[in-house]
Amino acid sequence: MPAMAPTPLTLPALLADDPRAPFPAPEAALRHPNGLLAIGGDLSCARLLNAYRHGIFPWYSDGQPLLWWSPDPRAVFRTGNDGVRLSSRFRRRLRRSSLVVRADHDFEAVIVQCARIRRAGQDGTWITDAMIRAYIELHRAGHAHSIEVVDATTGGDGLVGGLYGVAVGRMFFGESMFSARSGGSKLALAGLARRLCEWGWPLLDAQVENDHLLGLGAVAMPRPAFLAEVARLTALPEPAGHWRDRFGCLPAAALAKA
Repeated sequence: MPAMAPTPLTLPALLADDPRAPFPAPEAALRHPNGLLAIGGDLSCARLLNAYRHGIFPWYSDGQPLLWWSPDPRAVFRTGNDGVRLSSRFRRRLRRSSLVVRADHDFEAVIVQCARIRRAGQDGTWITDAMIRAYIELHRAGHAHSIEVVDATTGGDGLVGGLYGVAVGRMFFGESMFSARSGGSKLALAGLARRLCEWGWPLLDAQVENDHLLGLGAVAMPRPAFLAEVARLTALPEPAGHWRDRFGCLPAAALAKA
């Protein structure tokens, strides 16, 4: 029998130098690894915002080229009632808690903590120094936000937990979270979902599904449905700017109610 021809190697697209150049269609992303779409480019504000508007995000490690992803399915949280699932035991803790959730008081501290946190099964961090600089710049431009959990009894000094992500239109794209105390990241996520729901933002992107996110209430959304929602929500008018005053302080006890 004749030898079978080797399977052609499929490679992700190489991005153009212009940060405003279009990305490849997310439908062209690889299946293995799931969602790898493009390689190269930069982390300029223009490129990052262009990516998020099309359901694409950067994810790579030191020593790797810059990689861009659009996985299928996509992990998302609904921001309505019980979109973020809190156990009855955790809610009981919140009723007696002095913790509060706030936004954009110290973005740099949150992203640095997210980069430093040790995670099971992960060697090193994908939040490189270049990523930190890029998202700090995006924060200064009013597009990236930090959600912070602090203890009111200490005057808000010291982070108990937090997360950061990017807002475009009425869509929030979560990037990473951390806990310095048990439940810190969970409280930040619940507080963010509460505020987004109040503002009329129905979805919170969590990127890639895993057991932890699914246990907190994330659902797997097929990529076509996700991209349709992203196109709709990012087109809604919502001014960029810091959220410190808009978000205010949300007491943990207010999140104890189902």
